[in-house]
Amino acid sequence: MASSFSGINTALTSLYAQRRGLDITGQNIANANTEGYTKQRVRMASQTGSLNPGVYATTTQVGNGVTVAGVERGRNAYLEERGRTEHANSAYLQSQKAAYGQIESVLAEPSDTALQARLHDMWDGWNDVANNWQDPSTRSSLLEKSRTVAITLNDTRASLASQFGANRNEMSAFVDQVNTMADNIAKMNNQVVVARAAGLETNELQDQRDVAVMKLSELVGATSLAKTDGSINVYVGTSPLVSDFSTRKLELSGPPNLDSWTPTTQVALKWAGTDTTAPAGGTMGSMLDTMNTIIPGISGQLDAVAKGLADSVNGLTTTGYDVNGDPGTAFFSGDNARDLKVAIDNPDKVAFSAGNPKAVPPEVAAIDNDRADELAALGTSQNGPDATYQQMIGQLGVASQSSSRRSEIQDAVRDQVDTSREAESGVNLDEEMTNLLTFQRGYEAASRVLTTIDSMLDQLINRTGLVGR
Repeated sequence: MASSFSGINTALTSLYAQRRGLDITGQNIANANTEGYTKQRVRMASQTGSLNPGVYATTTQVGNGVTVAGVERGRNAYLEERGRTEHANSAYLQSQKAAYGQIESVLAEPSDTALQARLHDMWDGWNDVANNWQDPSTRSSLLEKSRTVAITLNDTRASLASQFGANRNEMSAFVDQVNTMADNIAKMNNQVVVARAAGLETNELQDQRDVAVMKLSELVGATSLAKTDGSINVYVGTSPLVSDFSTRKLELSGPPNLDSWTPTTQVALKWAGTDTTAPAGGTMGSMLDTMNTIIPGISGQLDAVAKGLADSVNGLTTTGYDVNGDPGTAFFSGDNARDLKVAIDNPDKVAFSAGNPKAVPPEVAAIDNDRADELAALGTSQNGPDATYQQMIGQLGVASQSSSRRSEIQDAVRDQVDTSREAESGVNLDEEMTNLLTFQRGYEAASRVLTTIDSMLDQLINRTGLVGR
């Protein structure tokens, strides 16, 4: 037969359980706007009257109340891992989109101050020389317009080198950040394992750890794997960055600037102390692609434009004659965008004539404007430097537009996954208010049961046995 006082303990366990439910609901409400916070749920379980009842037991005991079996986090492991993947992809494409945007702003096409307009001005300068070669001012103007073309190519190449250097410095800072975050995750792993072994809840600590893992995913494309003891392993590619309570370090290697970059000597992310490459994703993966593919590719195409310009112009000026009848020299020096310069300073040295006025006898040839006409025609040549540059701008525009569209699509996918994650783990204030009322009513009911039992016991203790006195 159950004890007369057993009901007190049953009501008391309910008071404790309902109060714990109120505490957890209050914690959820307080952190409704906290980044990375996961809503918590109280899991209650009834306490049986006897764990091992005898075969012939005739007890009428119905149970010993309720207990809080645990406080669970409202997380869906699949959605969380999917979210990390989509955030990494979005970070990659956003960084790539920004890189293309910076390159387009450097080239600034179409514009009155961009290279295409400068080239057009230079060809017009050759046309002016062809039409009025007797006027020294046309040749002086041509030299200034040509210098502007060379300076524009120099500045564009310098801007690409500056963008490369900025990416390199930012990448180095990101490597330090990743290593620091990995150390913090390893420390939180240790705290979670120790706390769980002691029977303590670690939900808030796990939330902080998940936020750090999400940031690692965005930075370097990290993935994670949960273990039964509460720790998680974090991977970059297939290699562990965090394993239980220990970490591996990442380091950046390769050329410090664009001038020292070669196809065989590239910027790379490697595991410290090894020559093993870490296959980065996310923002850092995009930055590596920018430094090893996008910027060198544009720089190489710009060098091709500069070389084509120098070769085509020099090929005609070196076979012509200047106003004094002297053989022409190279108009440009340098064969790349960084080094291209106008090689002559004296307007009288501009070779614009195919004829040689100093020929013997003189009547064999006379000064003319044939070379200037041929040079002016280079601007519209299908194989000229303008055509090469226009092809480069077209390819850049297509690549930039494709990157922008892919980024927009990926952002939409990421937002959809985040919405699903938020529905699973985010705090819903309407739901919490319902829980608040539920636990409040449960607490009041348990209090009422305790008051009723107290009244019954008062009757039993203070009034039983008064008959016959």
